[in-house]
Amino acid sequence: MKYRPEIDGLRALAVLAVIMFHAEFKWFSGGFIGVDVFFVISGYLITTILINDLENQRFSVTGFYERRARRILPALFFVTLICIPFAWFWMLPSQMMDFSQSLVAVSLFLSNIFFWAQSGYFAPSADAMPMLHTWSLAVEEQYYVVFPVFLLLAWRLGRRWVVGLIVIIALISLLLSEIGWRRDAVANFYLPHARIWELLAGSIAAFVVRQYGVQRNNLAALSGLLAIITCAFVYDDQTPIPSVYALAPVLGTVGVIVFADAQTWVARLLGTRVLVGLGLISYSAYLWHQPVFAFARIRIDESPSVWLYLGLIVLSLGLAVLSWRFVETPFRRPRKLIRHRLTLFSMCAAATALFAGFGALGSQTQGFVTLSQKQRDLAELERRVEINYGMSPDCEWAFNLSPNCETSNAPELLLWGDSYAMHLYQGIAASKPGMAFKQHTISSCSPILGLAGWNPIEGRGFDWVKNCIGFNNAVYEWLQASETVEFVILSSPFDWVESEKIINADGEVLDINPEFLDQQFGATIQKIRALGVGVVLVSPTPRNGSDIGKCLSRKFHHSRNGSCGFDYPNDQHSDDFVRGLEQHVPVYWLQDDICVGRACVAQMNGVMIYRDSGHLSKEGSAHLGARNQWYDRMKNLAVQD
Repeated sequence: MKYRPEIDGLRALAVLAVIMFHAEFKWFSGGFIGVDVFFVISGYLITTILINDLENQRFSVTGFYERRARRILPALFFVTLICIPFAWFWMLPSQMMDFSQSLVAVSLFLSNIFFWAQSGYFAPSADAMPMLHTWSLAVEEQYYVVFPVFLLLAWRLGRRWVVGLIVIIALISLLLSEIGWRRDAVANFYLPHARIWELLAGSIAAFVVRQYGVQRNNLAALSGLLAIITCAFVYDDQTPIPSVYALAPVLGTVGVIVFADAQTWVARLLGTRVLVGLGLISYSAYLWHQPVFAFARIRIDESPSVWLYLGLIVLSLGLAVLSWRFVETPFRRPRKLIRHRLTLFSMCAAATALFAGFGALGSQTQGFVTLSQKQRDLAELERRVEINYGMSPDCEWAFNLSPNCETSNAPELLLWGDSYAMHLYQGIAASKPGMAFKQHTISSCSPILGLAGWNPIEGRGFDWVKNCIGFNNAVYEWLQASETVEFVILSSPFDWVESEKIINADGEVLDINPEFLDQQFGATIQKIRALGVGVVLVSPTPRNGSDIGKCLSRKFHHSRNGSCGFDYPNDQHSDDFVRGLEQHVPVYWLQDDICVGRACVAQMNGVMIYRDSGHLSKEGSAHLGARNQWYDRMKNLAVQD
């Protein structure tokens, strides 16, 4: 295969986009499309090699996997090995357990499935996951388990049949991705069925170039390059990827591959020494940047500054040069290092077993808690800031009315809402021991009858919205049937009012309309009061956008002083929405318990108030509730209104 320096230049742009995105540079809000570019390039290069082998009747499955192993595994294992001591010394037990589990997944090329189960790619917690980026390697390797065999079998049908089948499969995969993001955007992002079409787009480009050669078309090549660059600047974490939106960077990459002849402007630009050099180390740079960024975020108290991120980028690139020179390059050349295939496979199997075994041990010991006194002390700290998700695990995540979420079968109080209602339980219980209580809560599902926020990017697709609406209806029906409830406490941050769409009980997708939302909440309050029941709304906690609970944990972990207190900004959109609801219902403002003016505290009398960026810890909820007599004050607001 003839070397094309412009492909390395394209790799350079792709890895820069991803790195800048992970460095939280706002200009590169769509930098994650660099991964889509990598998929197309990979599909093009691998298919070109396979076509050449098949045409020359020298295709070998074991030979193919040997090349993949030499290309992927040495650098991956080396970076993973370097990460382990930093994880051991800097991570909290819960983080260490997640990291350990990720080692198992990475070793088996199942990390896309692991991170799909753990959290979304754009979730705040993802910033502290050193191996998060390996999801894309897992997708590629899962794809390449099947694709060479498919190509070998289909080759007998003839080139046209092969291309036709690839086109059909690609179109089906694109359709699945378009349907998938509306239902479960997180699964759609990580799982291979929604990504296959991007790799196959590169395969189609390989067949076109093999048949007709690289075409010289300045306009087409430039349009492709501009499409990639534009997406890197314009897309953001609310852009559904993969979907038809990904057609722009994918077809843009295909355009460069097919039309950027060596004499075109684009090829000359991408073929410059700096970009080609960066392209050569792009794989190592991709491997290094996420661990470097993640451990920096874990080690320091605040989000890294622009200058620190620039330093971390330089560090990542420096490490990439070293690993490319001394790890990648020697292993890719059989004459240089490990000549025999069996030796290579044996070493890879041993490394896989070593990392998977270490990860399994960390997982089984809850982050090595049972093996280390230091880890046990840190685990106790984490327990103290752990959020209360209800009186039983059945009270959370399932859309049902669990009988376990009550202290009495004749409750006088109903706690209704999302996780910001859940974290009130300890405080209410501490302020009124032995109260007759019932809890109906589900994460992210605000207590407004007849509608819910639709945000599939954050996992709230059509099915979730339908279940949320049904859950709230069921809670209201339960309240109708209750003869003992005297008052209801509602709580939610209503963060979804910042999204673009809502869905009503009829399944209609509607644009966010503050007046309509206000009316629907008012109608919910009227229905509750019509039952002769009082109602009070508890505001969300004051927040400043940072993970306050992690700040406290890190200060303890690294023996630092500081309170993690903060100034509360009074311009949060969801808080403004809650203020508007005071015309319908009295609001108990938690900021009055936590802040003096705009100055808010994260701990009181040695008690850690926050668990994360907004939820109260168990101890924090109990402390605030007992100190401020939550039960009596909230009841007075509810029944006297």
